Amino acid sequence: MCSSPADAVSRQEFDAIFAAVRTWGRWAPAGRGAWNRVTPEHVRRAAGLVRSGTAVPLGLPWDTRPGPDNPRPALHHMTDLGDAEAPEPATYKDFLAVDYHGKAVSHLDALSHVAYEGRLYDGRPAREAVGSTGAGFGSVAALGPLVTKGVLLDLPAVLGLDWLKPGHPVRAQDVVAAERALGVTIDEGCAVLLRSGRFRRSRELGAWDSGAASAGFHVDAVPLLAERAIALLGGDGDSDLRPSPVEGVHSPVHALAVAAMGVPLLDNLDLEALSGACAGAERYEFMIVVAPLNVPGGTGSPVDPVAVL
Repeated sequence: MCSSPADAVSRQEFDAIFAAVRTWGRWAPAGRGAWNRVTPEHVRRAAGLVRSGTAVPLGLPWDTRPGPDNPRPALHHMTDLGDAEAPEPATYKDFLAVDYHGKAVSHLDALSHVAYEGRLYDGRPAREAVGSTGAGFGSVAALGPLVTKGVLLDLPAVLGLDWLKPGHPVRAQDVVAAERALGVTIDEGCAVLLRSGRFRRSRELGAWDSGAASAGFHVDAVPLLAERAIALLGGDGDSDLRPSPVEGVHSPVHALAVAAMGVPLLDNLDLEALSGACAGAERYEFMIVVAPLNVPGGTGSPVDPVAVL
């Protein structure tokens, strides 16, 4: 693990960052948070990035196998094998279920997923907004689909590595250096995707408990992303550096992005094919399409985003 005492951030420092990047009271409807930044003009801009028409899916396969990074496997079983249908044609049916907030399912975190010090985004008391029947504020159903410009921060490509080691912090200066090296600019309404090479590493070395150790953004990168006015943050991990550099806050980037900035998160994307496609096209920006399930009261959704170059 590459985290060090030099990466440590005090709770007081963290709270100051939280206050500095907070956008509470800025938008209506508040439950869409930073997705309110994306206008039809942003969508047209994103469409203008499509040149070859190459579509790259970013979601992981539905994983029904237990492992160190998948303690609660997804479910998939058949409910109809076509032997009870009359008349023709026979039909085949199956059942899917998943506890998707974890490390094994590609998913979107809505604004009801994360509270800090008892409050969701926009200062809504979490105990009042989320209960046994779901979320009354900030649900995934409030978000709808997103089409915008995507930027891939391919850190292993920039650094000449196969992957970042678990615990490797991606700091503000690393983001700026990656922009320069890859010829991209993070700007208003962007979706920013961080590739650490997690899935290349797991395929070559085997799975590990990425909840205990993973490469990700250090909290000092978040003010830069806030200044650039992003709409979405994601990656092949869950965006957070682990172990956390903030004592007592296990997912500080989640708290800053979702609860302070109103920026939904995309977790556990498979970015290996996108890395290859971007390298081949010699550009690291593209149109991204994110269409979460319409789940009233849901705190997020499994999702298979698509990047189009």
